[in-house]
Amino acid sequence: MDGAELQKIHDTLVSVAFEAGRMILAANPSDIAQGSKLNSTDIVTETDQAVERLVSSRLSSHFPDFLFVGEETYQPGVTKITDAPTFIVDPIDGTTNFVHGFPHACISLGFSYQRTPTVGVVYNPFLDVLYTGIKGGGGYMQRNASLPPGSGQGPKIKLGPKPPLQGLGAALVGVEWGSLRDGENFELKARTFRALAASKENGGSMVHSLRSLGSAALNLCAVAAGQLDLYWEGGCYAWDVAAGWCILNEAGGIMVSGNPDGNWDPELDSRIYLAIRPAQGGQKEIVEEFWAVLKGGMMEYKH
Repeated sequence: MDGAELQKIHDTLVSVAFEAGRMILAANPSDIAQGSKLNSTDIVTETDQAVERLVSSRLSSHFPDFLFVGEETYQPGVTKITDAPTFIVDPIDGTTNFVHGFPHACISLGFSYQRTPTVGVVYNPFLDVLYTGIKGGGGYMQRNASLPPGSGQGPKIKLGPKPPLQGLGAALVGVEWGSLRDGENFELKARTFRALAASKENGGSMVHSLRSLGSAALNLCAVAAGQLDLYWEGGCYAWDVAAGWCILNEAGGIMVSGNPDGNWDPELDSRIYLAIRPAQGGQKEIVEEFWAVLKGGMMEYKH
């Protein structure tokens, strides 16, 4: 696909993100119907479903030949990510935050081609912050993004390398508990969090701290912007990461396997990820240090 077509996709996604953002802001979480999927922590609201219908309708009218994968219409064992041009959408990433009124939720609009994150748009309407990326075109962040130019809209800030990474002991690491709170994977997460946070005298890496902000897409954007140094995640899906992955790549960050398997080029739907911020060198070393933590505890996420 050429640059002009990718730019058209990007511009359409930004327009759709702002429209969806207005719908999200108009909803009152205390008054809308809620349900659950796996358990009480895996929440879906009528707003999630309405936003996905809006996005699907808008994108199909502009790009009728492209495929669409959305969280709320996903069918296990049926819906697949293929080489075909595909929109990969999470209507509200951070639904738990949304229903609690915690302003760290977003709409995540990804586009993949040949199973590669190619365009990414992530928009937090509560803070009016927009992150975007086009393969080969760079990654950007913009504050007050929905305001007209000249009326307080912030500049588009190009995301890029930060100072060198100094190892896990100097890192701020993004993690999430996820919705599954039992079994082997839950125990693995708890052991990994302890191994990262504990003092070196207690066998840990003593990272600066761990952050659980409740949105995979916004976590990836925080890594792309250098606000987090790493983000480790197991159990999320392609719609959680597709848009943020593109933005991360374009900022100069990298995504590798979240298991210590030596995979530097994970699949889009691999479900276990480790994101590293843009840095002037040192990315390989900190990945290997993180993998060593997992190997030391014999920890490998199953999916």
